[in-house]
Amino acid sequence: MRTTAGARECEGSPQAPDWSPVMKKPLAIAVALALGTTACGSDDKGKAPEVVKDGTFTYAIPADPGVLEPATAVLGSTNTVLGFAYDTLVHSDATGKIIPGLAEKWDAGPEKVTFTLRKGVTCSDGSPVTARTVADSMNYLADPKNKASLLGVLIPAGMKATADDAAGTVGLATAAPNPFLLESMTAVYVVCGKGLADRSLLKDSTSGSGPYELTEKVAGDHYTFKVRKGYAWGPDGGGIVDGMPGTVTLKVVKDESTAANLVTSGGLSGGQFTGAERKRVEIIPGIHKGSAPDGIGELFFHQGDDRPGNALDVRKALIQSLDLADLRKITGQGNAAAPTHLTSLAPDPCRGDSVTGNLPATDTAAAGTALDAAGWKAGADGVRARDGRRLTLRIAYSTSAGPGVQAGMEYVATRFKAIGVETKLAGSADAKYAESLFSTGDWDLAWVPLGLSLPTQLTGYLSGPFPDAKGSNFAHLKNTEYVRLSGEAAKTVGAPGCPAWTTAEASLVRNLDVVPVSQPTQLVASKGATLDVIGGIVRPTSIRMLAE
Repeated sequence: MRTTAGARECEGSPQAPDWSPVMKKPLAIAVALALGTTACGSDDKGKAPEVVKDGTFTYAIPADPGVLEPATAVLGSTNTVLGFAYDTLVHSDATGKIIPGLAEKWDAGPEKVTFTLRKGVTCSDGSPVTARTVADSMNYLADPKNKASLLGVLIPAGMKATADDAAGTVGLATAAPNPFLLESMTAVYVVCGKGLADRSLLKDSTSGSGPYELTEKVAGDHYTFKVRKGYAWGPDGGGIVDGMPGTVTLKVVKDESTAANLVTSGGLSGGQFTGAERKRVEIIPGIHKGSAPDGIGELFFHQGDDRPGNALDVRKALIQSLDLADLRKITGQGNAAAPTHLTSLAPDPCRGDSVTGNLPATDTAAAGTALDAAGWKAGADGVRARDGRRLTLRIAYSTSAGPGVQAGMEYVATRFKAIGVETKLAGSADAKYAESLFSTGDWDLAWVPLGLSLPTQLTGYLSGPFPDAKGSNFAHLKNTEYVRLSGEAAKTVGAPGCPAWTTAEASLVRNLDVVPVSQPTQLVASKGATLDVIGGIVRPTSIRMLAE
């Protein structure tokens, strides 16, 4: 899962619109913070702050990135690292507008997007980045034998890339209409040079055209980059300017308390905070602050034929037993808003309200009555059963989601117990959690921090083949209305189709196929530097080292 665009809060300056996104792929998308920012940093006299030339910027990442191959990158930490070394064809700004990247212009249709590339782009090894380079990089991702994580999510199945080096154009053609193929390219890295010829090199090194080149990797500790002085093809034509760091070190800091101490002492230039350390970091003298949603926390029921969640009346009763506002406060640790739609990552083009009015209100008495009517009767020990089977739900969640989610699932268990439902909390590390969702299926209710950038990305997870048929429909959803409505929506290219997508999403929420609960925020804090994070990725060309 790649991730979130929001708006930086600058003390003494207006706040830009908060268009946030986060992409988590326990599913295959990793939740990653993204923060769109306005320019921060005028002094009391209105003058721009003095910047430091060729400084060192040190930023905390919460986990080791692992393998650096862009085709299989799923962790937010991995994509943060790769964002310094690689470029994309286009970018999104903080409002969701698509702006030039490697491509200076484009022509988007329902089944093909043609990009015209900038001239003079080079890879980190000095080789030219041509139309053929880009096409080869895209075709690698589209080939099923390479098992790219983005295939079926950002890269449509059956996509083919063609190149015209003389014209400097790349065409991406799809087998079926794809209304947001242009927007998808904001999150697809282009591999070039030696790494394109030999992908095995990408396990431990980078081979991209980005503004920085990886020079040192110490797994579990840090990743160091050096600036590429000739870089001049960044977002909207940006290049290397005074104030950008000459060296960037991404340091693995798993504990927020440690990260807070390092920011305070100057051992880190910045980091992100979601828990108890947030308030402590916010009051550090000289701190620059920004906030952004940290994905959408959602509840999913396993709707397999033999599961209690297969029945809508049971799903409704269970949700009625919960106070979703309380659950939001607990899981978001007081820093969460009510979601209004099911995507959150930049560019997030469709922002209509598909949630309000489509979830049942809290009604514990009605929940009990509905379960009685469905044949789930309370036994002598208070636990409901039907046909000799106890109403027991295994609740899956990732332990890396933090103490708020742990407490939230304990709250759910308590509320379910009050209506006679037995629960088993099954918190696990990311790898086992993903295996449970996509392989073993040993869950009945799951907390999924799903953050996606486009409504088309939802279809693979919320419809289509189940995991046992090598699909991604992990909850075994069978919403025929959503399939029909999303199919109709997909016939219209870009934003004009958004009302239809909102209607399709609403059918999922009404049917309780997905229960959006919480859109929490993270704090991005920096000291002696400012930066933008858009689409879950630090924008390298936005970093400015300040003489404070």
